[in-house]
Amino acid sequence: MRYEELDAVGMAEAVAKRQVSAAELLDEAIRRAERINPSLNSIVIPMFTQARAQLAALGEAASGPFGGVPFLLKDIGTSYAGVPTRGASFLYRDAPSPEDGELCKRYKRAGLVIFGKTNTPEFGIHPVTVSRLYGPCENPWRKGLNPGGSSGGAAASVAAGILPMAHATDGGGSIRNPASNCGLFGMKPSRGMTPSGPQRSEQLHGCAIEHVVSRSVRDSARALDISAGPEPTSLYYGPYPTSPFEAEVTREPGRLRVALCTEPLVPAEAPHPEVVKGARDAAKLCESLGHIVEEAMPSFDRERFAHAFFLLFSVSVAGELRNAERLLGRRPRFDELELTTWLGALIGETISAGEFSLALRDLQEAQRDFVKFFGSYDVLLTPTLGQLPQPHDIVYSRGIEKTVSELIVRTRTARLLRLPGIIDSVVGRAYRISPFTMIANAGGFPSMSVPLHMTPDQLPVGVMFTSRFGADAMLYRLAGQLERAAPWAHRRPA
Repeated sequence: MRYEELDAVGMAEAVAKRQVSAAELLDEAIRRAERINPSLNSIVIPMFTQARAQLAALGEAASGPFGGVPFLLKDIGTSYAGVPTRGASFLYRDAPSPEDGELCKRYKRAGLVIFGKTNTPEFGIHPVTVSRLYGPCENPWRKGLNPGGSSGGAAASVAAGILPMAHATDGGGSIRNPASNCGLFGMKPSRGMTPSGPQRSEQLHGCAIEHVVSRSVRDSARALDISAGPEPTSLYYGPYPTSPFEAEVTREPGRLRVALCTEPLVPAEAPHPEVVKGARDAAKLCESLGHIVEEAMPSFDRERFAHAFFLLFSVSVAGELRNAERLLGRRPRFDELELTTWLGALIGETISAGEFSLALRDLQEAQRDFVKFFGSYDVLLTPTLGQLPQPHDIVYSRGIEKTVSELIVRTRTARLLRLPGIIDSVVGRAYRISPFTMIANAGGFPSMSVPLHMTPDQLPVGVMFTSRFGADAMLYRLAGQLERAAPWAHRRPA
């Protein structure tokens, strides 16, 4: 029995059968982290002491659905008492969380042993994992390329074999993006399926949700089984499953109506040929499994949707900084935040209440259009991303654009934001990388990246399947079928 060949379910079973101890698993995970992380930079807050204390509290008979399995939290999302949730920002560098988040509590009750926090861009804004606080995270498949964002540290840790599954969050594609770039399975559940409290009632106005990235489908399904469900402060929550998600993985999905779309869902340049090939090959695989596949483009206003989603993000960044001012008792300093964060906040501050209300209406209009679309199709099949794994600095401004952006922020001269190309260039770089993922966040739909394709020079490419709200179980059935038909667990970075 080799550590790297076990998924999280397999590890839990091995502990339950006394084939290995939870302490041995944790020691091996820490050894791998200490050996690999200096070159990977995926784990940014080691919590080895806390993990050993947690394991000691569990005792010899570590139990639960994931009893004794090593686990990592992302540095955004659910909190761990006594450890900072920094969001990769100098602003929260020394702010330990006062209590465990509800999701963290559920992970602990399930027996997961948390031994660190993973790298992410500042506040999860960028689609690549790099920040001034933590530096860039390397993609285990190719040095110099990024694992994607914002759950890049989680995905890189799993892909590198440090552990089989890690916590992740998704507000615009942040589970599916790095899952695609690292050759992993990544499910974004339906809106409200997992808890956000007790510090928050929702995240990103309902667009963001927390779950995991994993090597196997059954790990993801069991992780949702132990984490799904409302809490007293939930504004809304996903429908209760009629059976465990893990049980769905081994069931056949039936004959599905699959819509193939390789055209970007927001205004963006044409996707890379390899990501298109991955989606088309996946469509052929679906046909071979008996599904009905036809090309179809959802009918909705792409430009209006893209503009509205950008405004939503900007307003949320502005709100984050206002909340930080309330928590810290002072205004954030210029050097505590990155330029893109300041720009986003400034844009958000210039948006009127009426504009924001209209943006929410536009997002809801797109959601309604997709609900109608899913009346004709069970699944929308697209590439996960528009491009292959990118260099670390791909989203940062340079030259005159950087100079003008710094001037705007330092002088807080909002009118300069209307100079030609300033906003368009920032938005364009992000949408170029991720032109498919955001509609699932805006609509609250379940969506998964499945690692079905490899480029000729051995870079992983994910294929995305999105469905109607509450169809998480159906996607897990489809994912299990695809995993059996075209296994991927044997593909590992050198």
